[in-house]
Amino acid sequence: MSEELKQLRDQIDAIDDELLQLVSKRAGLAQQIGKIKKSGIVYRPEREAQILMRMQEHNPGPISSAHIGQLFTEIMSLCRALEKPMRVAYLGPSGTFSEEAALKRFGSAITSVACNSIDDVFHAVEAETANYGVVPVENSTEGAVGRTMDLLLQTPLIICGEIQLPVHQFLMAQQSELAHINKIYSHPQSLAQCQHWLKTNLPHLPSAALINTASNADAARQAAVDKHAAAVAGKRAAELFGLSICAENIEDDPKNTTRFLVIGKQVVSVSGKDKTSLILSTNNRSGAIYKLLEPLAHHGVSMSRLESRPSRTGLWQYVFFVDIEGHQEDANVAAALTELREKASFSKILGSYPAT
Repeated sequence: MSEELKQLRDQIDAIDDELLQLVSKRAGLAQQIGKIKKSGIVYRPEREAQILMRMQEHNPGPISSAHIGQLFTEIMSLCRALEKPMRVAYLGPSGTFSEEAALKRFGSAITSVACNSIDDVFHAVEAETANYGVVPVENSTEGAVGRTMDLLLQTPLIICGEIQLPVHQFLMAQQSELAHINKIYSHPQSLAQCQHWLKTNLPHLPSAALINTASNADAARQAAVDKHAAAVAGKRAAELFGLSICAENIEDDPKNTTRFLVIGKQVVSVSGKDKTSLILSTNNRSGAIYKLLEPLAHHGVSMSRLESRPSRTGLWQYVFFVDIEGHQEDANVAAALTELREKASFSKILGSYPAT
């Protein structure tokens, strides 16, 4: 070993020792905070968002800001667990994109609660068998997740955060010869996101050979016991079920992204870069939507999403899911919401939370 290499490694060892002491010191402070807190709430989305923004803004490189965010998410996860263990529900089983989103937001120092359906995620949080839930709400290719939107209308739960997860689909099987595959399992959303690739690369498969499953992880599980079957799922599912990757990144849109929501029971304070979600309804008359949303323009509030959904309360009755920039405690947002309530036949604020 050259003297120069030894010196560099010695410097790294010294820095590692210093990092260990600093992380331990941070963890000790987190324990002290846990003792001081009276509410028992250990996850503060606004506080964690501020820490991540500050670390990424001050990042001198060469590590990317995205990776710095992952690093500090994991550090905060470990420190949070010292205050109080936390249970997070998601659409299971292990290996789904929902699990990946949960880990991206909360880090690995949580107890994961795999649920059989989106309904079960909501029920777990409502029944307090989980502290928070992670549910998909929309995909950049396939649009809104209807079941999540229906449950948001019904639930007393609050949106506490959001996760933007780039979704990369993989074709996996026991073997890698595409000609030997006679059926493909996957969640309907994933099949839809890859339909052009599947038609181009597996033209011998009829549409009946594309079989819907409750989750991508369940698709991988079924492919693992059938040598002529394949699954479309995330890479983690292939690792969990011992499948070979036949093709990677087969999504038709390379920018394919799914947005997930964190649902819970706590009201989130202002972070400085927030989003507010709400549901509105109005009478079915000419210009009703324009008049309903007019307060947003009047108070300078930007709208980032408007989605209609049947209200299920009557024929041709709709509710509108709206995302706006800012927190409901911001002066201009609060004023706009006050006017919206006066104009709407129905209104419900789903929550304000840090925007990603």
